[in-house]
Amino acid sequence: MRADGSTVALNPSGLTVEIDGVPFYFNAWWLRSACSSAIDPITRERVLDLSTFSESPKIASARVVGETLLIEWQSEPLVTRLSLNELAQIGTHGGKADPAALPRRLWYADAYDSFVRVSQSELDQSDAARARLARALIVDGVAIVTGMENSEAGLARLVSCLGPVTPSAEGETFEVRVEIEPTNLAFTSKSLEMHTDLPGEEWAPGIQFLHCRANTVDGGMSLFADGAAVAAALRAENPDFFRLLTDHAIPFFYRHDLMDYRAHQRVIELDARVDVSGVTVSQHLMDDIDLPQDLLDSYFPALHRFLQLLNDPRFVCRFRLNPGECITFDNHRIVHGREAYSADSGERHLRGCYTDRGALRSTYRVLARQGCLDENNTPPIRGKNVRGHVAEEMQTLSNS
Repeated sequence: MRADGSTVALNPSGLTVEIDGVPFYFNAWWLRSACSSAIDPITRERVLDLSTFSESPKIASARVVGETLLIEWQSEPLVTRLSLNELAQIGTHGGKADPAALPRRLWYADAYDSFVRVSQSELDQSDAARARLARALIVDGVAIVTGMENSEAGLARLVSCLGPVTPSAEGETFEVRVEIEPTNLAFTSKSLEMHTDLPGEEWAPGIQFLHCRANTVDGGMSLFADGAAVAAALRAENPDFFRLLTDHAIPFFYRHDLMDYRAHQRVIELDARVDVSGVTVSQHLMDDIDLPQDLLDSYFPALHRFLQLLNDPRFVCRFRLNPGECITFDNHRIVHGREAYSADSGERHLRGCYTDRGALRSTYRVLARQGCLDENNTPPIRGKNVRGHVAEEMQTLSNS
């Protein structure tokens, strides 16, 4: 990208530069902060202290040379050099390119066979496999790791492929099996309604791992749904219901003799582009809703309809998790449940833990920077493409 001969117009607050025939405005404070002199070359942290400026920075002159914008400042003997490619990226999309800013791909009841599968041995040996798993969790919100080592160390090694274990109210790991004195419905043989985990924690866990170590019981089928797809369906069907669930946080809890977690969460979460980024829902951990009673006249019907859609056959994948498999999913997007099973018919044992969503994306960015993406790890789609993808999904749903 070149802009030789392009006009650079200064004004008291910044400048406008033409790049490939498109004018982009940049604020002077932002331009001064973007200078390489503002960043420590070793730590790569910002060392510019804006509070030391006696007034707003003023541009003395600016010109384009080749693929670089050169800026001289009135009060400092400094020349700031900025890449036109990066300026065009920021001017077009509002920020720097992010390899992890991948569009979500919504999925439905028939998606189980298309879930990305990666073996533990591949993850142990290949950064490209790690990138494939990380990408699937960002794009689809779910993936299955096969060939898991039947040990406690096997799960710990898998999690370390993406990030450190994030402790929860259950500790660093937890065992999903029948307990004599259960503290959670998951630790019984009863059915579990569609839910996300531990919404009573202020920062509910991010990426969840459920390693199946034994499953010989009658029943106990796993139920999974893409909460973002369900939320998109509600948005298309009833925008007022959708708005109620995005605008108002409701209380959740997780309490026993020695713990009492409480937090308010929005049932449907939106990202900066106002697209559905995830959901938070758990009827067995939902506290008495403390919204105004007259607002509940509208809120409960919206919540009721969303819960109905979570169980709609259009969305729910029903499958048996097999020993040696670990289903890995975004706990802020993927809603899961379980059919009841006969505890006397065999053994069912899952071992679980969590890592952070931020750790997942950090891992993917580092792998992308190192060139570890294979042909299945395509470049990110940004800006209008992301919004268009979700809009296309919503249009499909509204036409169905």
